[in-house]
Amino acid sequence: MPRLPSLRNTVLSSRDLLVTAGPFVLLVVALLALAYWALDPSPPKRVVLATGPANGAYAEFGLRYQTQLKKYGIQVELRDTEGAAENLRLLEDPASGVDFAFVQGGAGQLRQADEGPPPELVSLGSLFYEPLWVFYREASAKKLLGHEQLDNLVQLKGWRVNIGAKGSGITNLMRRLIDANGLAPDDIVVQRLSQTPAVVALLGGELDALAFVSAPEAPMVQMLLMTPGIRLLDFAQAEAYSRRLPMLAPVRLPRGVVKLDQDLPPQDVDLLAPTAMLVARSSAHPALQQLFVQAANAIHSGAGWFQTRGEFPNRRATELPMSKEADRFFETGPPWLQRYLPFWVANLIDRMWVVLASIIVVLIPLSRVIPPLYELRIRSRVFRWYGRLRQIEESLSDPPRGPADAQPLMDELDALDARVKQLQVPLSHADELYALRSHIDLVRKKLRALGAQTPAAAA
Repeated sequence: MPRLPSLRNTVLSSRDLLVTAGPFVLLVVALLALAYWALDPSPPKRVVLATGPANGAYAEFGLRYQTQLKKYGIQVELRDTEGAAENLRLLEDPASGVDFAFVQGGAGQLRQADEGPPPELVSLGSLFYEPLWVFYREASAKKLLGHEQLDNLVQLKGWRVNIGAKGSGITNLMRRLIDANGLAPDDIVVQRLSQTPAVVALLGGELDALAFVSAPEAPMVQMLLMTPGIRLLDFAQAEAYSRRLPMLAPVRLPRGVVKLDQDLPPQDVDLLAPTAMLVARSSAHPALQQLFVQAANAIHSGAGWFQTRGEFPNRRATELPMSKEADRFFETGPPWLQRYLPFWVANLIDRMWVVLASIIVVLIPLSRVIPPLYELRIRSRVFRWYGRLRQIEESLSDPPRGPADAQPLMDELDALDARVKQLQVPLSHADELYALRSHIDLVRKKLRALGAQTPAAAA
């Protein structure tokens, strides 16, 4: 029981402080809400990634990105496409809903001059070498050339060659290579099948050769490299091609890398490789861009057939401006706070710390008015009764003529005392309350003394 008054005083003091600081707290909340709305620090939990043909390398990598971002509660919807050219068109169209896409180096040059300036797209970095694979049938080479070995693209004259479906980035690249070799458009019987039907047609003898750009991890690449009767074109002039077409890099498929026990391939094979990029709309949420770059680092940083460990991802060979988030990652790595805090907390602080610091700088001076306001609120609760007490005391300037005449003032003074006794103030201001009550007693004693006097005594 002794603790009850103490608890009541604590609650009373806290309530008064809360009421006094209420407007300040509401201002802080309003500023934070406004900053959160303006900065939008939390990314959407669903995003669309355009990949490529089913069973292709882009589709395989899309699954890995899906797994990586799921750790952060981000749902990645994968959209199959015909390839890099279609991916670019989807990124250019805001109505498509695509925010991120894999794009083959050089595919951006497919855009026609009369289509206007390119949209706001940014690169999140180069991911891996994406070799140009030209597979052909040994039987076709023997029939059309008289031997099983295809030495260069010039020898494709009169062949049935698939150069990718509409929307595939390989089409533009193959046309450039064909032009560089001095072949006329009608020198080759061009087919435009998508990847899987083209492979089926090659194996069935309906095509003599097919070309596509893909990472070596693609199931179709793995299968064709080990298929009897199917051979891979060796670009002996790879270095010369790379000088003529800067978006291409010469790479080498080492002997035996496909199957060591079967020595596949039986010799080193020179290939040409554009670089695959991860591209985003510049309007994509910065936190999502950061997560995709981190996912790219986790997925593509290992050693591969054409790359050393840590070579990818990087900022080289990108035909689009780099995202600020990607630049930030390549310079300093993941945000420092993410190393110690959950992503959502670290991202919130990272995106809002400048605004938070500004709000604190503004509010610190304002917060200094809270103690004086609190003091004024408590003291006014006591001092406002001094006005009534003074009125009663001033009434004594015309002394009462007896007890009956003094009684109304005494009743009014008793009512004032009763009201003051009901006042509740924090213990820190109890002295002012007791001072008021003692002053009421002084006026009461004075009134009693004047009321006890009779007119005769006064005379």
